[in-house]
Amino acid sequence: MIDFSVFEDLKSFKLKNFLPKPTTLSVGQEEALNELWVSEDGTSRIGIWECTEGTFTADRTKMAEYCHIISGTASIINEDNGNCRDVGPGDLLVLPIGWKGKWTIKSQVKKLYILCEAKAGA
Repeated sequence: MIDFSVFEDLKSFKLKNFLPKPTTLSVGQEEALNELWVSEDGTSRIGIWECTEGTFTADRTKMAEYCHIISGTASIINEDNGNCRDVGPGDLLVLPIGWKGKWTIKSQVKKLYILCEAKAGA
């Protein structure tokens, strides 16, 4: 039987257990996440993520990420060409497989994320 899940009021969803951001370039930057759903084969994941102000590196070599910004603001910079985009509440950001760059969190960001791994042999 196929079932479905519904998650309501993501803006009010409270994340706990903030920990140091492993890829931070800023002192004291922290993040927290709550994984909401994982596909049976483990190749797709959906969750809520929140991060404090600062700058960190990001690498999407092996998976694409779709980010719906719920609250806060950030600038995202492409490693390959230096292009920069600002994002804020309501924005949808697509980081395709192979993307690398930096995030600068200007005001604490909360986002819904969807991660999709590349299929073997693709």
